[in-house]
Amino acid sequence: MAKKYIRRYFPDPHKIRDHKHLRIFGKLLHDPNLWHLNRRSASGAFAVGLFMAFVPMPFQMIPAAAAAILLRVNLPISVALVWITNPLTMPPVFYFSYSLGAWILGTPMHSVGYDFSWEWITTELTRVWKPFLLGSFLVGAISALLGYLGIRGLWRWHVVRDWEKRKKVRDRTTPT
Repeated sequence: MAKKYIRRYFPDPHKIRDHKHLRIFGKLLHDPNLWHLNRRSASGAFAVGLFMAFVPMPFQMIPAAAAAILLRVNLPISVALVWITNPLTMPPVFYFSYSLGAWILGTPMHSVGYDFSWEWITTELTRVWKPFLLGSFLVGAISALLGYLGIRGLWRWHVVRDWEKRKKVRDRTTPT
């Protein structure tokens, strides 16, 4: 089953509980629901992780962990999915979010030059923050919904397929 395959790559819960950045959650990390791998926990973790991946903020893993703890979904999946947006994927993802937000708001897109300085960030961000945040929220919400429904559907398909395999084996071995 896929559950066994996924569990093989999970980190040890004790290592995560003792991680220096996650210590702020204290005893909340001892909830066994954060470590279970079932349909509800995995699909909820995908929703949390995918939504937080598209939130334009630093240290996305901490709010993803907080949301996973609050919603009692799988913590490792939630935190790992945040890395969909990494330094290589952020520029195209954030550009797409900005263009989606600008299209929805009906505002013209500003051509943004790139000069990494505090002045550049404050100047450009004041011009594009509304469409950028709207686009980021929409991309996050849509990807969270699709991830949630996709994992629920895949999980169900996998379970039904296993039932059918067991039924075929059972039908072959039962005497007539």
